[in-house]
Amino acid sequence: MATTNSNAPRGLIPYRHFDGSYYNGSGNIYSVPTSIATNLFIGDPVDIVSGSNDGSGIPSIKIGVVGSPIIGAIIGIADGGDPVTAVTRDLPIYHPASTLQYVLVADDPNLIFMIQDDGSAFGTASTLWAGKNAALASGTGSTITGYSGWQMASSLVATTGTLDLKIMRPLPQPDNAVSATINTNQNAKWLVKLYSRLARMVWLRLRKQEVMTLISTTPKV
Repeated sequence: MATTNSNAPRGLIPYRHFDGSYYNGSGNIYSVPTSIATNLFIGDPVDIVSGSNDGSGIPSIKIGVVGSPIIGAIIGIADGGDPVTAVTRDLPIYHPASTLQYVLVADDPNLIFMIQDDGSAFGTASTLWAGKNAALASGTGSTITGYSGWQMASSLVATTGTLDLKIMRPLPQPDNAVSATINTNQNAKWLVKLYSRLARMVWLRLRKQEVMTLISTTPKV
């Protein structure tokens, strides 16, 4: 099965906002308690640890689970806490397991992320994927680059509403190839939106707030 795309997974990387505006690198800080016994990498999907906060009330996160709610993706390691747990130059570029640390998470429900498909057997040609949904595929991150190994599962592209991702379109770059032929041009890069239950709930709540604000600020005639 030939491919023209580089195989370089990096997890979920913020690309733009849903309205087309540029992503400015912003995120929210979360704690990673010592009970999290796995390394965490840039691009890893994460979820809230229920009922777990640090001493300052900052919520804790853990690695996401395929098919479960995901709040966003890690974009960096950060200073945090009280007293401050600092990021120093002797620390690795990823979050080491069983270590108290703080991370920045891109958790805006209106973000569009870039992700690579994993090249597994396609059910349909990749030119037909836009608008469909897909599952995440877990992977091991790199302790050299600091990037995630998570990808989009090519074999699980469907219209099923409970999948993790909504596929918006292929990444618009000349070196990113998709194909009308099944099982060719694997490892393409895609623009997706988080489609987990939590993200949908947040998005619907934000839309309701926007509508209510519009109604309240519309001049009466």
